[in-house]
Amino acid sequence: MSLLLFIDAGLYQAWGIRLDTSLLPYLNTPELMISSASKSQLISGVIGWIAVSVSFSLLYKFIVIPKLATIIYKSWREFPAFLLIFGALVIPIRGGFQTIPVNQSNVYFSENMFANHASLNFTWNFFNTIAHKTDGKNPYVAFPTVIANTIIENSRKPLLKAPKTDILTTSKPNIILILWESLSAKVVGSLGGELDVTPNLDCLSEEGMLFTNFYSNGDRTDKGIPAILSGYYPQPVERIMRMPNKTRSLTMLPKKMYELGYETSYYYGGDLNFGNMNTYLRNAGISKIVDGNDFDEEDWNSKWGAHDDVFMQRFSDDLSTEQKEPFFKIALTLSSHEPYEIKGEYKFGKDTEDNLYRSAHHYTDSIIGKFVDFAKTQTWYKNTLIVIMADHGHTSPAHEGPYFSPKKFHIPMLWLGGAIKKPGTKIDAVSSQVDFSYTLLQLLNGDVTGFDFGKNMFQVHNGQYAHYTFNKGFGTLTKEGVFVFDFVSNIPILSEGKNAKKLDSLGKAITQMSYQDFLDRK
Repeated sequence: MSLLLFIDAGLYQAWGIRLDTSLLPYLNTPELMISSASKSQLISGVIGWIAVSVSFSLLYKFIVIPKLATIIYKSWREFPAFLLIFGALVIPIRGGFQTIPVNQSNVYFSENMFANHASLNFTWNFFNTIAHKTDGKNPYVAFPTVIANTIIENSRKPLLKAPKTDILTTSKPNIILILWESLSAKVVGSLGGELDVTPNLDCLSEEGMLFTNFYSNGDRTDKGIPAILSGYYPQPVERIMRMPNKTRSLTMLPKKMYELGYETSYYYGGDLNFGNMNTYLRNAGISKIVDGNDFDEEDWNSKWGAHDDVFMQRFSDDLSTEQKEPFFKIALTLSSHEPYEIKGEYKFGKDTEDNLYRSAHHYTDSIIGKFVDFAKTQTWYKNTLIVIMADHGHTSPAHEGPYFSPKKFHIPMLWLGGAIKKPGTKIDAVSSQVDFSYTLLQLLNGDVTGFDFGKNMFQVHNGQYAHYTFNKGFGTLTKEGVFVFDFVSNIPILSEGKNAKKLDSLGKAITQMSYQDFLDRK
């Protein structure tokens, strides 16, 4: 229990959830499981664990053991007393004599989710979630299936058709997709966030098409990648990328690009075994994969993999050789992941977690800026679309309002390059990562079959919406309102705007049907 206490404290800072079964899939890669913690956290956690364990061991030795000597053993009275006491433990286990046993919702009491999380007993929560693993039933059913589908299709249908406005200069550009680890709109000045954290991205925003109301669908990389490349909503608890038996049936953007004649490749400076990323990418049909094994250990930080400057230099070097066009290349950065180990100056210091976060993103921003400068010198640039997108939102820097408000999930997406027809454009329609594959394939005259949750991001319509999920909850928003719901307490966390009631229904319908789709995949 002492060990779980310190694990819980460390993970809450990174994940924003109390200890539950989300931890278990990481146990097969323990060295990467602890990579979200800094050295100081690990050292203080281990020291704290030992101190608490030794303290209670000493208390037991000097207080409990002497009293054990006074107990009379081998008496017939022990047996009925034991049965009575053991049986009586059922009462506190279930929380009393009420009809429904105690659960997490019994201790949720506040509009502040941090306060609700603080009220949970971490040991009880951990074993409760183990005992209540999915049984193949959909716990998010809110409507009959026909009605749920109708709600989704009525909202989605007006947003499916591509607008007539020309976006690209060619129907078959090269595509470079840069996934920026953990970048929140809160530190992007061109999106109304903090100034000076991402100066290169802010300048580049004037050269391309900036999506100002773009959202991640989840809060971890293994949720973001299937959303981006498969147009697939993450689930409130399970993660499909960790389940090869299910991911192999997903529609994959790289496969669709291959069908259009594109050469596909994926670059990542870390361990692709983490989160079953490697299996997912193989199922996606990517022909060339470069990972941490292709980099010298001296170029790694102590946690995740190669520093972004080394990683992006390798990416640039490969692009500087003769390329077979058209190509579709994906690069996922990692230096801006906790614990934010970077090269050179920490521009915003190291005194707080938020400043470490700012410093790490300032470093990655400089690397991205250099890469775009390099790309502009290449012959393929004039026929290339470069997409810069965060893989998910983040809690840092701390924001006002509910913990799971849209501020956490608001992320940047920028399209630039020689293939952009109208640089300096801002797209303010609300959209999210699941819309990316659908929109891109429509622009390329490709097949959008299988992207059943996506819609066209350029379709100007008041009904444009984004939907995101977090641990046992969801948020759905448009320009006119937002609805955030928690399935534990079964109450809204946030409900604002004139169409909040409609977003309530839409969010629950999407959660229900996306989870049913998850269950149905074998």
